[in-house]
Amino acid sequence: MSKNKLSGKLKEGVSVQELEDFARKYSTEVFTVVALIIGCISSIFNFFTGPTWTILFLTLGTVLGIFFPAPVDKGLKQLYDFTFKQEKMTQLILGSVKIIIAIFIPFALFAIMGLLAGTSYHYYTRRGQTNIQMKPPQASYHKGDEEHD
Repeated sequence: MSKNKLSGKLKEGVSVQELEDFARKYSTEVFTVVALIIGCISSIFNFFTGPTWTILFLTLGTVLGIFFPAPVDKGLKQLYDFTFKQEKMTQLILGSVKIIIAIFIPFALFAIMGLLAGTSYHYYTRRGQTNIQMKPPQASYHKGDEEHD
């Protein structure tokens, strides 16, 4: 997005229709962000489990992702492939389940985020050490769409 387009967008605002279109197009990402925010609040204020479990499972997930990147990456790919192959209504149900998990057992959600962080860390440090020009992997679940702004 160019600087002029961004400043113009900030001046005129975002319509409700644009927000709905964005949420429909990126529903999985929106549900994940909402779940992370709710999970963070739930663990900070000790609703069901405290921040200790969240930090512990986030760290364990990250360590597992760094030391065992291939099996973790394979498992995460299967999880997300399963999610994106479902019809839209099933994806909404899975997103709602993710939010419920974030409320009651936020450490499970943060463990998955740790696995993602660990595999990402391993991927980028390995590529950095070998001085290979990296291109981020293309998302296969938004066929033909441009990356969002």
